Amino acid sequence: MRPYTEQIKGNYSIREFTQTTPEDEFVWHRDREDRVIETLKTTDWMFQLENKLPINISESLFIPKGVYHRLIKGTGNLKVKIYKL
Repeated sequence: MRPYTEQIKGNYSIREFTQTTPEDEFVWHRDREDRVIETLKTTDWMFQLENKLPINISESLFIPKGVYHRLIKGTGNLKVKIYKL
């Protein structure tokens, strides 16, 4: 089971991660394609790429394919728009 709900809409999807999801669900992983994510609501959740410090998710982020990354849970829910490139 995935730690989010997803709605696919044409060339992008909307994912929502909830505050009630246990932190151990947010594991290091990598994707099979490049992606750009945009937040749809202000949040204190953080994003971390391999060998980088965590950053706030406040604007669009580029996630290169094959690079390990993870979410760090904040307060409230996180809702993002994801474009696969």
